[in-house]
Amino acid sequence: MKTNKYIITCITAGLIVLSGCSKDFLEVSPQGQLTEDQVLKDPNAANQLVGGVYSTLYFGGFDNTTVGFLFECLNDMASDDTDKGSSPSDFSAGGEIDNFTVTANNFVLNNIWQGHYSAINRANKAIDVLTQSTFDEGVKNTLIGEVRFLRGIYYFNMVRCFGGVPKVIRTPDPSEGNSDEFQTRSTKEEIYQVILDDLQFAADNLPEKGSTEVGRATKGAAQSYLAKVYMYQKNWAKVLENTTAVINSGRYNLVNDYSLIFRENAVGNDGGNNNVESIFEVQTGINLGENAVSLLYSNGQGPRSKGGWNDLGFGINTPSSDLANAYEANDKRRAASIIFINPTVIHKDGGNPLNVGTVLWDGFRIPTQDSVENERYNYKAFHSSLKESPQVSNNKDSKPKNIRLMRYADVLLMYAEAQANLGNSGEAEAKLKLVRNRAGLVTVAGTVANIWNERRVELAMEQDRFFDLVRQGRAGTVLRAKGKAFVDGKNELFPIPQAQRDLSAGRLTQNPGY
Repeated sequence: MKTNKYIITCITAGLIVLSGCSKDFLEVSPQGQLTEDQVLKDPNAANQLVGGVYSTLYFGGFDNTTVGFLFECLNDMASDDTDKGSSPSDFSAGGEIDNFTVTANNFVLNNIWQGHYSAINRANKAIDVLTQSTFDEGVKNTLIGEVRFLRGIYYFNMVRCFGGVPKVIRTPDPSEGNSDEFQTRSTKEEIYQVILDDLQFAADNLPEKGSTEVGRATKGAAQSYLAKVYMYQKNWAKVLENTTAVINSGRYNLVNDYSLIFRENAVGNDGGNNNVESIFEVQTGINLGENAVSLLYSNGQGPRSKGGWNDLGFGINTPSSDLANAYEANDKRRAASIIFINPTVIHKDGGNPLNVGTVLWDGFRIPTQDSVENERYNYKAFHSSLKESPQVSNNKDSKPKNIRLMRYADVLLMYAEAQANLGNSGEAEAKLKLVRNRAGLVTVAGTVANIWNERRVELAMEQDRFFDLVRQGRAGTVLRAKGKAFVDGKNELFPIPQAQRDLSAGRLTQNPGY
């Protein structure tokens, strides 16, 4: 089912078949179906229920999606960071997003809507059951905190994409599924309050990083997302309060080598999955099963071959020339963020010409520029078939690439922006300096403009740039200058999917201009 019927079915369904729990709550084999009675009495069973909610982070192919490939494309392509990429005739839905000709019938928007509400409704069912549980109150609140953290992220994505959306925060009785409560839009202010309530509950009840299994939500993750939500509301005192708490926790630091942040494995003690800079990331890997890694995230953004050599991907969502030119001279992040496809380079080897092409960090060689569709590709999404975990199956879409959703560098920049807006330029400069020094750059003044520039190059292609431009109030000015047909008062939001409006019998109102 591909419409609101899907949402109604999810919220009226019983408990989901979930994975079991052992040493690592994610790396387990299926154990069967939980009963509600088990969850009410047994914290181990409840833990499995929560693990099922985490699995919604893996919704990421061309079907329902949450934080995976299509959501990445939506944000990045709408910004000045990336172009649609691939061949001119491929992925026309992405071209509509890139060019701001997107309509309510774009399948990307409908899949994002479905994926997020499927995840929200799974979270609601878990919260409803956990709230009635009879085991230790502290354990119960920790589990509920994890689920509310995830629901908060999903609603944060939805309100930034669409504005006000239906506020579904409970599991309805089957007879209520078609009621106005679940088929009409709440205001964006009401949705933001849901987000803040969820994330605050999580921050109050979750343990710090290092006191729970890798991949679980933590107090620092909840505080970091609280800071980001407050940043969108320009509540700088609250941004400062939450970022300060994360910084003072002592649980996080910057990875020394920026290029190692997005690798699977650490080099020495630096970088790799779940590194010292990681605050929250989607866990994938060979032990998590096919559904956990069919994200298209790596393959979707990998270099697309014109034939004759090993194809690394579909070549979608390629870094723009504008992004490539946004880095200062000697910024180490440029080469770590973008794969540049070299034109034909001729070396003399015993008098014979040798085409070198582009050699990636793992030694894989991409032939010269005329062998691929585009000039640039996303290095952060690259997963090595030579030196990292193999794909789960023969399905080439299944490379196990963790997705970094929140990094400590983002927290430092949010702290700096809060201080700059509160008139404390010295404090803003101090944190900005940490981020720039890692990139090999000199210190600059802690002004809001400098911090905004730094956010772009530090967080390039990390699901942030378009939303940043909108909340800064300069999306139209910036994007029109880059040749995009952005219309003020319209393109700050995407259209409500027409399929969802049809199934609500028109009760879901459309955003202005669509």
